[in-house]
Amino acid sequence: MSNTAWIEALADLQQQGEPCVLVTIIEERGSTPRNAGSKMVVSRERLYDTIGGGHLEYKAQQIAREMLEKRSRDTRLERFSLGASLGQCCGGATVLLFEPMGQPQAHIAVFGAGHVGRALVPLLASLPCKVRWIDSRDNEFPAEIPRGVEKVVNDDVVEEVDNMPAGSYFIVMTHNHQLDLELTAAILSRNDFTYYGLIGSKSKRARFEHRLRDRGFQPETVQRMRCPMGIAEVKGKLPVEIAVSIAGEVIATYNAHFGEKGGENAEDGEKPVPMLVPASRRSRAN
Repeated sequence: MSNTAWIEALADLQQQGEPCVLVTIIEERGSTPRNAGSKMVVSRERLYDTIGGGHLEYKAQQIAREMLEKRSRDTRLERFSLGASLGQCCGGATVLLFEPMGQPQAHIAVFGAGHVGRALVPLLASLPCKVRWIDSRDNEFPAEIPRGVEKVVNDDVVEEVDNMPAGSYFIVMTHNHQLDLELTAAILSRNDFTYYGLIGSKSKRARFEHRLRDRGFQPETVQRMRCPMGIAEVKGKLPVEIAVSIAGEVIATYNAHFGEKGGENAEDGEKPVPMLVPASRRSRAN
């Protein structure tokens, strides 16, 4: 393997959405098996490239896999003396930098490519999340889809509810009230979401609550639905104003639920959503 294989590995793992740790030699003293700047990538299953092999690489692999297991988001520095304890006789010292990459992202499904959807999706696309933008009408989507957004055209959009993982965010804003109701029923039937927002007024909510009750949904399940959705303090009727209000509520929910399990079906300890706002900025804002 060439000493640039880590670049391709990083790109491939990122494409697959698989987390990994990038390990870099950032300092070398004395005799070391590889030069400063040498890198390797550690995923849960494989190693890509090398920092010189031997016990040093094995220890680095252990640390990286431990970070993956704990879903660590913090970089880490470790200093190793290349002596007998590492089974290497070089006699030098090495400092390694461990950088977590591609940590699990929040999954957001946006149903509806109307005016508000077209204002909202670019905002969500600029956040660390995976967005699936779903509509039955191909011609409603803009010519340019924001990077990182998956456009989904399906005549039966309700089918797409089952294609989202536990802990997902669902935002429903279609052109049809009956379709909104069918989507709502499918999402509430799962009841393993982190957030469900439905565009509409208080009177729309009241009508939906009545119909959902007739379908046998429990009141506590229906109460999980955000309708009207968005931050009430962000007022306005322009699509961008509504979109900013909804995006703000999504960010607030991200941060409130970070580290929680995605629902009954999530694996123990699973963290389906990351903090949107870095800890440094959160602490300054508090």
